Amino acid sequence: MLLISYDISNDKLRTKFAKFLSKFGFRLQYSVFEITNSETVLKNIETEIQNNYAKHFTEEDSIIILKLSETCQKICYGYAKNEEKEVFIVG
Repeated sequence: MLLISYDISNDKLRTKFAKFLSKFGFRLQYSVFEITNSETVLKNIETEIQNNYAKHFTEEDSIIILKLSETCQKICYGYAKNEEKEVFIVG
């Protein structure tokens, strides 16, 4: 699993980056995405960051990618604790 956290000051660039990440995973918090990891996915994300985002960064901007192992444990509180549960709606 990958956790990708970003702090991008430019609204347009930040929105574009969030839409890009949503192709690969889902938003945990406003600027944090959880993505199922594969070397291909990671390579695609890193290439996109290097080619289309990093060149627009100011000294205030950053993207942090955390590669988590299978043995890492995720503990959630609040709304996030429901992300792991499947929801069935019967109508």
